[in-house]
Amino acid sequence: MAFDAAAATALYASLKSAALELGLFQAVDTHEPLNAPGNRLFCSIVLGPMSPVTSSGLAAVSGRITFAFHLWSSAMQKPYDNIDPEILAATASLMGQLSGEFTLAGTVRNIDLFSMSAQPGWVDFEGKQFRVVTLTVPVVINDMFAEVA
Repeated sequence: MAFDAAAATALYASLKSAALELGLFQAVDTHEPLNAPGNRLFCSIVLGPMSPVTSSGLAAVSGRITFAFHLWSSAMQKPYDNIDPEILAATASLMGQLSGEFTLAGTVRNIDLFSMSAQPGWVDFEGKQFRVVTLTVPVVINDMFAEVA
């Protein structure tokens, strides 16, 4: 079975569901925000790099798709000392949730837990400052592409 539109839709739904189940985010979107997020935590999930993996078989190629979970928090919340601890806790909770959802309800072979990483940064969006953590989440998918002679 090749990776098709239905598989892509199911994968995005599983990733979004895992983030929503935490109940931490004002919203979870599978695209970058079109407008500046509000003052509460917000999560956007976007597509990252994609590549074949060496653990493929002889008749099919398995693949790795990396997703970027952007966790947004307003940098203008007070007290300022709570901004980083709040987004750190949300990042750790999301990483834990994804670890528990290792196969995303059977839609993937596994989440590559040891390749997940989180990078904090700052984003200026529509004149508003945000603390943003980019959590990269690689997922491995069996038999993405058929090998045909």
